[in-house]
Amino acid sequence: MATNAATKMLTATAASLTHRRPLTCSAARLVPQPPDLMRWVRREGGFVHPSLKIADHTSHGLGLLSTEPIVHPSLKIADHTSHGLGLLSTEPIADGSDLIALPDHLPLRFDPQDEPESALGRLAARVPVELWAMRLGLRLLHERSKVGSSWWSYISNLPETFSVPIFFSGEDIKNLQYAPLIHQVNKRCRFLLEFEKEIKSLLEGIASKDHPFEGKDVDASSLGWAMSAVSSRAFRLHGDDSDVPMMLPLIDMCNHSFDPNARIVQEIDTGSSKMLVRVVAEKQIEQDTPITLNYGCLSNDLFLLDYGFVIPENPFDHVELRYDGALLDAASMAAGVSSPSISSPEKWQQEILSQLNLIGDGAVLKVTLGGSDLVDGRLLAALRLLLCNDEDTVLNSDIDALKSLSAEAPLGVPTETAALRTVVALCVVSLEYFPTKIMQDESILKGDASGSTKLAVQFRMQKKLMIIDVMRKLTQRIRTLSKEKSAA
Repeated sequence: MATNAATKMLTATAASLTHRRPLTCSAARLVPQPPDLMRWVRREGGFVHPSLKIADHTSHGLGLLSTEPIVHPSLKIADHTSHGLGLLSTEPIADGSDLIALPDHLPLRFDPQDEPESALGRLAARVPVELWAMRLGLRLLHERSKVGSSWWSYISNLPETFSVPIFFSGEDIKNLQYAPLIHQVNKRCRFLLEFEKEIKSLLEGIASKDHPFEGKDVDASSLGWAMSAVSSRAFRLHGDDSDVPMMLPLIDMCNHSFDPNARIVQEIDTGSSKMLVRVVAEKQIEQDTPITLNYGCLSNDLFLLDYGFVIPENPFDHVELRYDGALLDAASMAAGVSSPSISSPEKWQQEILSQLNLIGDGAVLKVTLGGSDLVDGRLLAALRLLLCNDEDTVLNSDIDALKSLSAEAPLGVPTETAALRTVVALCVVSLEYFPTKIMQDESILKGDASGSTKLAVQFRMQKKLMIIDVMRKLTQRIRTLSKEKSAA
């Protein structure tokens, strides 16, 4: 289909600023022997804890390790294979210790409003706000193409390729088996192909002194590299007026954890408005331990789309569904709790559904299953409402209580049981959207499939496991309600 063709075209585009290797070479950097990144940070006035090192390990990326006790500086590059390149400690590091500190001039940032008339500023103005990574990516390409860039020591240490889905083959994009993510991947691929044309048009005939990329051609592949470099490594720190995305050399080698051992601290010198970005140990860090930061409470969709990895048993993962009366009606019938109100709500029910923003002008019909709430609050409130025949009871109920799964059967046990059984049926429907079974996915992961194929399979398998976990937890809740009803 056209979207897959666009993806193949993006992947096959000749790279003028990048040379792509197989996705398995996750630790490969732009140049074979890049400058010592830690030495550069220190030379530029930054600080790196003496007990950190950059290591290559396939489960954590190139990282920093502690090599000696904190009072004895010692640093080395280690080959430690488990996730690409990341930061590790090679000796214990005390809680509260500074790990890295970057002075104001080392973060790489770009605000198009600062130079709206420049060619780079005009290009950035054509990038949609939601693709902020491409705006900063243009600055990254500008610095990469510039001879003598002060950031070359940093840029040369960046990965040569990224495992994000925009570089998947068309077949592996289909292997994701999840329409919302496939839509986002194809949307980004189309943007990159179209933006390549815009750049060529805008820069045609521009004077060499004004060319933002030193006269080099920038194609969809190099744009994809830059956008991926930023989306997978940049941080949003608070500026004077808004969040400012920045690439933070060395800090961006810290890996992700929902229980991190370090955090970023931003300090502003009020006298000069200059910024110092520090990474501080949040707890005692033992020897040979990756340095981790929390990238955010994100779903696997965003982790794969922006960072190129999938987190097993991600507590914030979810699946998206469309709120649809016919779908809910079918689910309720499958659950044996059919109600005419689901597809044809009464007027008083419609008013509450409107408050939930599920019907009417501007309604937001996307609802979710999974995540920290287990069931989208608006979906749960709607089912409770539609499956309850007592108008007075509903109207006297707090709408926040109706949206909360922690609320103990706000409309009574029979209604609660019916609502939860309908959600379980929706989970079954969601599983049916995936054409493969978990056992088939596991078989592929044990085989010799490519890295991108395995990532796609890991993604879809985690979605299925998450849905099954939601079903299990809701079924347990239904049993508990039944026991309470029997005991009463």
